[in-house]
Amino acid sequence: MKTLHRHLPTLVTILLAGAALFHGPIHQPAGYHDFADQTLRFGVPHFCDVTSNLGFALVALWGWIRLAPLRAHPDLRLGWAGYRLFLVGLLLTALGSSWYHLAPDNASLVWDRLPIALACAGLLAGVWGEVQRKQSRIFVAWLAPAAAASVAWWYFTDLVGGTGNGDLRPYLLLQVLPILLIPLWQWLYQAPGADRLAFGAALAIYVVAKFAELYDHEIAAALGAVTGHTLKHLLATAAAALIVARLVGRVHTGIKPCAAACPPAPPSARNACR
Repeated sequence: MKTLHRHLPTLVTILLAGAALFHGPIHQPAGYHDFADQTLRFGVPHFCDVTSNLGFALVALWGWIRLAPLRAHPDLRLGWAGYRLFLVGLLLTALGSSWYHLAPDNASLVWDRLPIALACAGLLAGVWGEVQRKQSRIFVAWLAPAAAASVAWWYFTDLVGGTGNGDLRPYLLLQVLPILLIPLWQWLYQAPGADRLAFGAALAIYVVAKFAELYDHEIAAALGAVTGHTLKHLLATAAAALIVARLVGRVHTGIKPCAAACPPAPPSARNACR
């Protein structure tokens, strides 16, 4: 039974992929590029949608500065290759999404979706490496090209089928899998409670962010100052920050004060601990 449980993530992945194949192509909604934010400030069109991407860059840089020097830490070593891709994806999302929102169209949308796909792949690989006790670079080597291919497939099918007819199934599958597999992996392999809480909260916030994206105009009408898509950026940034904060907290805990860390020493040497 225990062995059977370990196959649940694979079963979930197969079922989702099968459902996507059975469903048929999923197209981008008509008017996708018609965002509620039409503000022009300081010469920047869609100002709020553009500038709200800054948070992704800040979280990525914070994570890199705090985590990269400790990548060999026992609590980070196995997942680092995946988390490194996650941080790089976040930074590129800030750049690609800003570029897209300056003049939204399908050509620039490629540079928005590609880094998001890479960030999702990196997060999946990082957690997989930790729970499986294997180097996540093994999974990164498979998932990173798959992430790029999912966006390439959408864009290629859009060019062939006409604007709005691109097939989003692989790209959407890559976004859904972390939401389902990460909590499942952490439950099956008994990840620390703090990890499960932080990652679970982050994924829940990301789901809310996706709903905010769907109701862009409705949220703008209700809130006035903030549109749904801008709110999506802010919520997704908060979700990423929760994950990075947990990773940072994990590798920076256990640093003991000198009095506790120093081994017993002769009285003449104890001043070193003062």
